Amino acid sequence: MTPALRVLEREVVRCRRCPRLVAWREQVAREKRRAFADEEYWGRPVPGWGDPEARLLVLGLAPAAHGGNRTGRAFTGDESGRWLYRALWRSGFANQPDCERKGDGLELRDCFITAAVRCAPPANRPTTAERDNCRPWLEAELDRLPRIAVVVALGGFAFDNALRVWQSRGHPVPRPRPRFGHGIEVRLGVAGAGPAATAATGGPILLASYHPSQQNTFTGVLTEAMLDAIFARARELLDRASR
Repeated sequence: MTPALRVLEREVVRCRRCPRLVAWREQVAREKRRAFADEEYWGRPVPGWGDPEARLLVLGLAPAAHGGNRTGRAFTGDESGRWLYRALWRSGFANQPDCERKGDGLELRDCFITAAVRCAPPANRPTTAERDNCRPWLEAELDRLPRIAVVVALGGFAFDNALRVWQSRGHPVPRPRPRFGHGIEVRLGVAGAGPAATAATGGPILLASYHPSQQNTFTGVLTEAMLDAIFARARELLDRASR
């Protein structure tokens, strides 16, 4: 990780902008889940992590109360993360499928993972104000990740947040405004930007995926094949952009 990203990480971890989220994340860290009663919870904002030269950004909603809020690493130690990292491993964006804790040997390749909101929210539902309070952290990460060319948004909240953030950064959003759906692909940037659009030519390509939450994976709304197809498409777009 670059020095600039490390400085940002330390700033994110100290954030206390949202009283409701601070109270909730710390309550969860004190009370714990029985299965993790002997573990020390992170209980702080969870910074993004990954390859500082990444061309792929994976954007989630927020840390899980007993996942990232426990381990201190996004999508780590819960079932959603296991689904995500297996898919990243199969598509070559991770060196292994396992994601149980920091220091487990997991490395991201050409990929950076972050979230719209950095603290675990009650019922996984951050407020609009909490989303907006966290937005500067995402903006700061983007300023330090100059090669991002494809963004995979996991879930409608992340998808809408990505549209809002990139539009504010001067990258036009198509009209009518795209609606979330699995597999939806949006080319952000200058009018007429084609499939090889990048941050340098106008903006990234936004891919939408259902979130790998248990609500979706247990019910078959999202299958591993569906998630694999999203990252295969991301790989295809990046390969095309590099030609």
